[in-house]
This record gives sequence, C-alpha cells and structure tokens, in this order.
Amino acid sequence: MPTAPFKSVQRVCQGSERFALPVWVARLLNASCRSGQRFFFGKSTSISYPSSALKNMSEKKIQTDVQMKRALTRISHEILERNSGAKDLILVGMHSRGVPLAFRIRGLISSYEGQTVDVGSLDIGLYRDDLSVKPQAAMKPTDISVDISGRIVVIVDDVLYTGRSIRAAMDAINDLGRPSQIQLAVLIDRGHRELPIRADFVGKNVPTSREEDVEVKLVEIDGLDEVVISSPIT
Repeated sequence: MPTAPFKSVQRVCQGSERFALPVWVARLLNASCRSGQRFFFGKSTSISYPSSALKNMSEKKIQTDVQMKRALTRISHEILERNSGAKDLILVGMHSRGVPLAFRIRGLISSYEGQTVDVGSLDIGLYRDDLSVKPQAAMKPTDISVDISGRIVVIVDDVLYTGRSIRAAMDAINDLGRPSQIQLAVLIDRGHRELPIRADFVGKNVPTSREEDVEVKLVEIDGLDEVVISSPIT
C-alpha cells in the first residue's frame, strides 16, 4: 500500500462524474487520461509564513515592465526560430505565474505568425518530491484540453531555480501524453540547479545567493509588472 498522505482529490473527466480519490490514487490515474480532460484538485493546507520572515530584507528592482515586455518578445521570437514557426506548438504555463506568461507569449506569437497557439495550465502539486517534508499549497486546475502526443510542448514558468519543479512538470506532462519535444521558457534564471535541467529560452539570467529571493510580479495577479530581488540586510 502506498505511503503517500491520504488527502482528498477531485477528478473530472469528460463523460464521467466527479468523485473523490486519495492523492496517490489520483496520481496513478493521471496516466489513463486522454486529451480534453481536466483535473480539479481540492484545496489542501495552504502555506503561510510568519511576518518575521519578511523582516531585515532589502528589495531591489531588477526588471521593469518595459524590460519584461522586451524579454518576452525575445523569448517569443526565439521559440519560433528554434521550431521553424508555430506549427505543432503548445505552451503549458505552470501555476501560478507561468500561466499568464504563457498567454502573453501566445499573444506575441499570434501577432507574428497570424495563427493561434494552444495554451494549457499545469499544477505540479502531486508530482513534487518534497510532499513529505513541506506543507502543500492549495491546488489549482490542470487544464490541457488538446492531445499533446507528437506536439512540441514549451513549459513556461517565471523563475528557474533548483530545477525540481521542472522535473515534476515533465513527469506530469508525460502522464498526459508523449510529446515529440519538451522545451522550457523562463522569465528569470537565478541559478543553483540541483538537477541537470536548463532552460531553452531565458528572459534574464540573475546570479543570486540562496539567501536571496526573486519575486516576479504580473499585472494579471499582482496589479503591476516587475521583478524584484530581496536580500538579507547584513
């Protein structure tokens, strides 16, 4: 019997009723899903941090809204150049800020190519390798409504750090189909990789220490576009 925590999860598939499953069962059943299905996961304990954790930190803006737009424009052109156009592309944004970034890149690609690129959203909560040691954040829907088999999947995220989230994202995607390629586009690469993972498309490389924190703020979620880095005051 699997030893994963027994938490309720809701799974919704086309032509089926909604039913509750333990997390480990829902994860195993991911592999049986086909295109057009959506998963809606119930909320679990959200992560909260004490206010003291935010003290003694200084903030510095490292990317403005104009610079962010330029970075996304460059990423969009690089995606098209590498893949010889938009044919067979699907952008998959990782919750939370990777999703609006994926839609922005789609808008830019559509303006260049005159065709609409498919976009999906992905929650990696059930695929993380730290479920037993860290509280799990509230789950959000994975919504990939097209068949990804044989397609070029571009994972979109805001910050690339250790690479563990991207490893989880690839596991989740492979449970939904067999893409011809998986590529990675990130707005910020801050280094400190713990797995052999690299981004194919990077908006900005930002050398950081592990004590620093990089925060991407987007209009769709935060009301403004900027990237700030928080450093401990010594």
